[in-house]
Amino acid sequence: MSSEPQRPGSREVLDYTEEYGYHSDQQSLRLRRGPSRVSNQNPPQFDWSSPHKEEDEESSSGPSRDLRATPLPMALKRAIRQVQQMQVPVVSSRDSWKRKKAKSLRKLKDCGMGFLSFFSLWNKTLQKIGGNFGGGVQSYFLFLRFLVVLNFVSFLLIAGFVLVPSIVFRSVGAALVNSTGEGACMVYDPNPGGLVVFYNYFLDLLSGTGFMEYSYLFYGYYNNTMVEDKNFSYNIPLAYLFTAVFYFVFCFICIIARMGTAARVVVATGSSTVGDYSMIVFTSWDYGCLGDRATKLKQKNIHYQLQVDLEEDSIKKRAAALTLSQKIVLYSLRVSMCLVSFGLIIAAFYGIFAATEFSQVKSGQGGILGLFFEYLPSIVITAGNFVVPLLCDQIALIERYSPSTTVIVALLRSVFLRLVSLGVLLFTLWRQITCEGAANTGECKLCQYNHALYPCWETRVGQEMYKLTLFDFLINIAVLVLVEFPRRMVVDNWSNKLAQWVGRQEFVVPANVLGLVYGQTVVWTGTLFCPLLPLINTLKFILLFYFMKITLFHNCRPALKTFRSTTSTFFFLVVLLFGLGLGTVVMIYSLSEIRPSMSCGPFRFFPSMWSIVPTSFNNLSIVTQEFLFFIGSQSFSIPLFALSCVVMCYFVALASVYGKSVALLRAQIKLEGRDKQFLVKQIEMLSGRQQILKQTAGASS
Repeated sequence: MSSEPQRPGSREVLDYTEEYGYHSDQQSLRLRRGPSRVSNQNPPQFDWSSPHKEEDEESSSGPSRDLRATPLPMALKRAIRQVQQMQVPVVSSRDSWKRKKAKSLRKLKDCGMGFLSFFSLWNKTLQKIGGNFGGGVQSYFLFLRFLVVLNFVSFLLIAGFVLVPSIVFRSVGAALVNSTGEGACMVYDPNPGGLVVFYNYFLDLLSGTGFMEYSYLFYGYYNNTMVEDKNFSYNIPLAYLFTAVFYFVFCFICIIARMGTAARVVVATGSSTVGDYSMIVFTSWDYGCLGDRATKLKQKNIHYQLQVDLEEDSIKKRAAALTLSQKIVLYSLRVSMCLVSFGLIIAAFYGIFAATEFSQVKSGQGGILGLFFEYLPSIVITAGNFVVPLLCDQIALIERYSPSTTVIVALLRSVFLRLVSLGVLLFTLWRQITCEGAANTGECKLCQYNHALYPCWETRVGQEMYKLTLFDFLINIAVLVLVEFPRRMVVDNWSNKLAQWVGRQEFVVPANVLGLVYGQTVVWTGTLFCPLLPLINTLKFILLFYFMKITLFHNCRPALKTFRSTTSTFFFLVVLLFGLGLGTVVMIYSLSEIRPSMSCGPFRFFPSMWSIVPTSFNNLSIVTQEFLFFIGSQSFSIPLFALSCVVMCYFVALASVYGKSVALLRAQIKLEGRDKQFLVKQIEMLSGRQQILKQTAGASS
């Protein structure tokens, strides 16, 4: 009895089904026939209901197989799919309903993910950037997109609870809460009288003064409106305070969630040096790279990573072989260079302090000179952030650290400079607001703050943050137009050795990301005093995205010396968290310590901004007060603390178990690597013996 001829590829399909255990009692009639003429063995049996059996038996002991995840050629997968679609399973109605439901949910999930990806911001652009420049440069633009979304959602939060109610209540003429105060402390008139020269509007737009000072952009324009009705009540000061607090909590949650994702990647890749070379060789290739230029650049990056690891190993070996006198000389050099770098940073801080004091004294002048004095702190801060990190980078090279340690030390000094420079600026402003540095401290006795120089000090702080944000954006545009474009034109059109040695501008990811962190820290610092600053920063980052995209594709080349992507993402989020901490300290100090301005703002008649909370609490009903007292009492906080400790211990134990599993897997990989090395040595020995035997046999013959 002859068997039917098999179609091309059917033998491969049957081998695949036999290998992965697709056996069943219900078999094809064609496969039940006698032995084939081609082979003396019975052909492997195929299970027609194998895919459904796989879905129904997910909880079985055998590992689940997915056709799409199986390493097979595409033609073979299509053949297997056609065979699976020819099946006519005999199942119950319940199983059939389960399958249809799972299939429908899977299709609905795929459609939803496709719909969301269609509306994802700059999705195609990011894919193009990753394909041409790799994942390292793409991470910068992903981080920029995260900040754009974060600022826009924050603006919606502020607009929904503060901006829109203020506009509505002002339009309907809602009543203000009046109180008594000193007449001299109530004077505040930011609008200039008489005719205004046209170009002054442009100067006001750049400095935040004039027509922009008394607008919804700054703190001083918001009133202390309290609307009370039988069915509705709204308190603008309380909403202003709680929105600011919740804004910081929301940003903190978003950063922690993103840090958790980055931390999982860091834990999965591992921080030990065991197997680093194998990971670089087998897992560092970026399959999104397209074209010869991108692939060659990625090869150079992998070559540099291997070179860095080898250099670090050699540096560690040389450091271990140093004598005592050589170690003393090396550590003395590092300490002296560290003192020099900190001296430069302290000099920059003093320059910011002096420039801020001089700017506040000369701020009353008009015209271009007055605009220069207004922007003098921003100019000094930007110049310090540009010059000092360059010098610190050269100092870090002299200190003779390993390459990765050199990059981290230089970045930490740059982060310290950028964040603390904002702290120095705010310290100088608060010092003048509270009359601590004034010669005549009697100016603050009447109003409890320097009303003569700062009639609305919250608006003045908001103006400084507004100018820092605007000036940072203008500097980025100026560098793009006046530096990077001319440099690219000179390099491309001038065949001089000097021009070719300079080359195009490198797109350095860590420095650009730190610029984003600095800009976002400025926004967090000034949001309490300039509520629309998140909207301004959203527009700034959107424009910056397109400008950086243009300069990336036309002016820049990716840096050959890349920062490790597994640790850089987590490091940048940690720096961003430090910036959020600085903004939180500024908010807490402003809410609790400094007397609010009596002539502007929603807290004009309170001794501190936080005083609105106990005042509003006393106006609540008795039941609500008792409930809030119960939440703050020990009978609620102690069980909550105990429950939190139990949950935390559970997660700590779970993390410990996962850590042990990861350590065991790493040890197993290490042992397997040693076994392979042993087998390779044995093969080399056997091949050598065979060659010797062949040589002896040839000589004897």
